[in-house]
Amino acid sequence: MKNRIKEMLAAGKPVMGTFITLNSPDLVEIAGIAGFDFVIIDAEHGPMDPESLQNLLRGAELRGATPVVRVPETSDTWILKTLYVGAQGIQIPQVNSAEQAARIVRGAKYFPLGSRGVALPRSSSYGLIPLDHAFEEANRETLIVTHCENVLGLKALPEIAAVEGVDVLFVGPYDLSQSLGIPGQIDHPDMKSAVAQVLSVARNAGKPTGIFVTSPEEALRRLDEGFLYIAWSVDGLIFGNACRTALRIMRGNRA
Repeated sequence: MKNRIKEMLAAGKPVMGTFITLNSPDLVEIAGIAGFDFVIIDAEHGPMDPESLQNLLRGAELRGATPVVRVPETSDTWILKTLYVGAQGIQIPQVNSAEQAARIVRGAKYFPLGSRGVALPRSSSYGLIPLDHAFEEANRETLIVTHCENVLGLKALPEIAAVEGVDVLFVGPYDLSQSLGIPGQIDHPDMKSAVAQVLSVARNAGKPTGIFVTSPEEALRRLDEGFLYIAWSVDGLIFGNACRTALRIMRGNRA
């Protein structure tokens, strides 16, 4: 399957997505209908396992949103199962060394780019297409996004960016701010310096950068800075804030 956002990023075009932390295919579908380019199904912070991921991935495919999964750990087993059930991309938290990044790529790619296990799962159309075609397509279309959310990863970022197969360098601003000793202060000078460093490293490596944002206004600012892969907010927060805003208006000053 063609990975539309990988193609857009390669052309220098921005892509917009959101995090899905609730195990609801309906929410994934709604995000696609609304027009998001991709969804990040969050198996790190959400309750999903590979079996429940399948229906969330189907919801994204049905509505034209590229399904990316944030895996909870970097083990080969989690990466393999996530890709087997049909994820078109994986986001990996806490990537703090080039060796770790290279191992992730090996686990996500088939020979000659890696050592991903061979089977006949959903990602290979259950064996109903030629395997050489399935392997070639998977190697070409699978998106690998590594998170920079730790000072260790920030220091190693030039080496991580140089790893062939790493497609996007993603800033996790809240975890990174915590690692810098300024939790939640994403506008702190140290955070601004760290973000500028990520952009510079990515630019030198010829790779796009991504970041989590909490408002459309912040998204516009990040786009101006040079980010292309924008992940806006989280499903539960979007719904909760919409409810609060509506209730404030409807209740007004009434008792």
